[in-house]
Amino acid sequence: MLYWWSKFVLLGPLLRLYCRPTIEGVEHIPADGGAIFASNHLAVADSFFLPLQVPRRITFLAKREYFTAPGVVGWLKKVFFTGVGQVPVDRSGGSAAQAAMDTAIRLLNEGKLLGIYPEGTRSPDGRLYKGKTGVARMALEAGVPVIPVAMIGTDRVNPIGSRMWRPHRVHVKIGEPLDFSRYEGMAGDRFIERSMTDEIMYSLMEMSGQTYVDLYAASVKEKAEKAKNTEKAARLPSAAQAREAS
Repeated sequence: MLYWWSKFVLLGPLLRLYCRPTIEGVEHIPADGGAIFASNHLAVADSFFLPLQVPRRITFLAKREYFTAPGVVGWLKKVFFTGVGQVPVDRSGGSAAQAAMDTAIRLLNEGKLLGIYPEGTRSPDGRLYKGKTGVARMALEAGVPVIPVAMIGTDRVNPIGSRMWRPHRVHVKIGEPLDFSRYEGMAGDRFIERSMTDEIMYSLMEMSGQTYVDLYAASVKEKAEKAKNTEKAARLPSAAQAREAS
């Protein structure tokens, strides 16, 4: 109930007025049945504007931490994310990753639309990064189509590191469903799953106009963070220098 209340009464009208979002390709959205919406990921705002523009309810897999924060604020976050269609999953790896996969497949088998960001994290610089193969495994296990989605303009509304959103036009492009039924029964074949994922990312590149980078966004972010920490450490005076100065 809160999902539709937020969409049509609480957040929806405000976001429409603030950013005047538009959508094309609505005809590619199946009227019923499970399907995966595979989208590029420019900003947190993606998870607000995509459900706003799509007539069917979309469910996203979200970090468990969004639902487990302590106190009143934590409770409010849990209520909010649950209400807008987020499902908590543990992303710490190993058995947790399989549990997340099982949750996704269950939702798809229930006929739901599942929102996925194949890059695994937000783009650090607006470019499109290498997709993770989990989206392919989900599609094969559940036997559902993958619908590519390009979010355009959300990085201008919600730049990385910004606390306040800014008014800017947002456009959502829904592509033709990608049918991978030719690979039925091949879930677990890493070459097949890599090929499928690359096909999805190529569609996103064409639709979004982003420059493609054949690296994982998470690795790029980690490398940048290490470089930042190294530079910061180099600027700090050593203990000996500090003693001499004193």
